Amino acid sequence: MSRPGFVLEVDDRTPPLIVHSGEGFLLERFPLGTRVVYPPEALPPVRDVEEAIQNALLNPIDSEPLPELLTAGMRLTIAFDDISLPLPPMKKPDIRQRIIEAVLTMAADAGVDDVEIISANALHRRLTPNELRDIVGERVFRSFFPDGKLYNFDAEDRDNLTHLGQTRHGEDVEISKRAAESDLLVYVNVNLVAMDGGHKSTSIGLASYKSLKHHHNSHTMIHSRSFMDHKASKMHHSAWRMGEVLTQHVKVFQIETTLNNNVFGGPLEFLQKREWEWSLKDQASMLATKRGLAAAPAKLRHKIFTDVRASYELTGVNAGAIEPVHEKTLEVVHRQHLVEVQGQSDVGIIGVPYLGPYNVNSVMNPILAACMGLGYHFNAYRGNPIVRKDGAVILYHPVPYEFSQLHHPSYVDFFEEVLSESTDPATIEAKFEKQYAEDPWYIHLYRTSYAYHGVHPFYMWYWISHALDHCGDIVWVGANRKTVERMGFRSASTLQDALEMVSHSVGRSPSITYLHNPPHLLADVR
Repeated sequence: MSRPGFVLEVDDRTPPLIVHSGEGFLLERFPLGTRVVYPPEALPPVRDVEEAIQNALLNPIDSEPLPELLTAGMRLTIAFDDISLPLPPMKKPDIRQRIIEAVLTMAADAGVDDVEIISANALHRRLTPNELRDIVGERVFRSFFPDGKLYNFDAEDRDNLTHLGQTRHGEDVEISKRAAESDLLVYVNVNLVAMDGGHKSTSIGLASYKSLKHHHNSHTMIHSRSFMDHKASKMHHSAWRMGEVLTQHVKVFQIETTLNNNVFGGPLEFLQKREWEWSLKDQASMLATKRGLAAAPAKLRHKIFTDVRASYELTGVNAGAIEPVHEKTLEVVHRQHLVEVQGQSDVGIIGVPYLGPYNVNSVMNPILAACMGLGYHFNAYRGNPIVRKDGAVILYHPVPYEFSQLHHPSYVDFFEEVLSESTDPATIEAKFEKQYAEDPWYIHLYRTSYAYHGVHPFYMWYWISHALDHCGDIVWVGANRKTVERMGFRSASTLQDALEMVSHSVGRSPSITYLHNPPHLLADVR
C-alpha cells in the first residue's frame, strides 16, 4: 500500500532538502516552521495492462463496446496526445502504443481499412518521425507513416480544417477536417495531471488558432483558478463548451489512461524518496550526482536529463463517452496527487525542474521557465493557491539566456521585442499577438520545420497571468539577473537573500510553504 502525501514542518532535526533547479538540484536548509508538501508515493499499478485495455474497450462507460462501433467501409481516425505528455517521457512501450495497437486490431477484425492516426499537437511543434515512432511503436509506424496515414495535425492547413459552429458564448469550434468527417474519432490520452484529458483532448488538441484564441488569452487565464481544477478553470469551461459542439457533430470514443508517480529510477531513485529515509546508497548516489552535475559541461548535463525515461506504471484506463470517462480519470489522478494543506502561507517556494511540456528534446528558455514555475507549479492546487493574495513566490532555476532556434524561434523575438515594451499580459495581447499569430515566416516554420507556432510564447506568458495578478513579489534564486529582469522579476543569490528582498511585503518572520515536487503533487489547500 502506497503512503499518502503529507506536510512536514521543518524543525532542528530536518536535514537539508532537495530543491530542483533546472538541470541540477540543490540541498537547501529551510527556516524553522517551513511547511514542506511531499507528494504521495506511487499508487500500485494494474496487474495486467493488456487485460485492462481490453476491458476498457469492451466495457466502456456510456457507450457501445468499441467493436460494435467499428464497421467495414467506415472512416476511422485515431488521435493521441503529443510529446508534451507524459513528463519525463515513459519507458517503452508507451501506453499509447499499446492502446492504439489494440484499437487497430479490433478495426482490422471489423474490416475497417480507412484509418488515419493523428498527433494532436494543436499549435505545438511537429513531432519528428523518431518521436512519432517512440509513441506509437515500430509496427504502427511502419504500417502508417510511409503512406502518410500517421502524421502531425497542421492547424494552419486551411484546406483541412472544418468549422463546426459556435458555442453559446460565441466561441468558434474549428478542428481537423479528417477528424470532423470521420464516422468515429478515437482519442488516446495520457492523464499525467488533473488538467489533462476530458474535452481538452479533442477541442484543443485538434483545434486551430481560430478556436484556441477564445480560451488561450490573458482574460481567460487570469480567471482560471486553477488549471488543475476544471470546475474552477475558465479555460476548461471554454473547452467544455466547445466539446459540447464538437460531440454534436463527431462521434468520439475517448480512451483515458492514468499513470503513477514513478518518475525517477536508477541512479536518480533517491529523488523519489523523503530525505530522512535515504539509505547510505541513496546518500552516495545523491552526492555523486550532485558533484557530477556541477562539474559536467552544459551539453553533458543536458543529455543526462533529456535521456531520463520514467518507469511509470498504469493505474487505470477508462473508455467511452468523454465526460463520465474523465470523472473516473480524475478520481485516480486525485488519489495519486492530492495532499491536504491547511491554509495559505505568506511565501511559497517552488523548485523548477529541467523539463516542461514544451522543451522535450529541446531547451528550457526563460519564458518556458517562467511558465513552468508560475504557470504549472503555481497552479498545482485545488481550492486556493498555497500563497495568500499579495504574498511572495520564490523560485529556483538558473534561467539562462538560452533559446532553441529550431523549436522556439518566435520566443526569441517575443523576449527581445515584446517584453522590452511590456510584461503585462493584456497589453501584450492587444498590441502584439495578432502580428505574431499571422506572421508568414513563423507559420512556415511551424508547418515545415519543428517550430512552435508564432503565437505560442504569448500563450505561455498568459499562462502565468493568475500568478502575476495574485502575487505581490516574485524572486528567482540563482537566476541570470538580466533574463529575469527582462521578464519583470528579481534575482537573489540565496534563499536568505530572497526572503530579505520580500520582507517589505511579508514581514521578517513569514509563514512559508515549499512544494517538494517532482514527483507530481496537487495541494488541496483548505
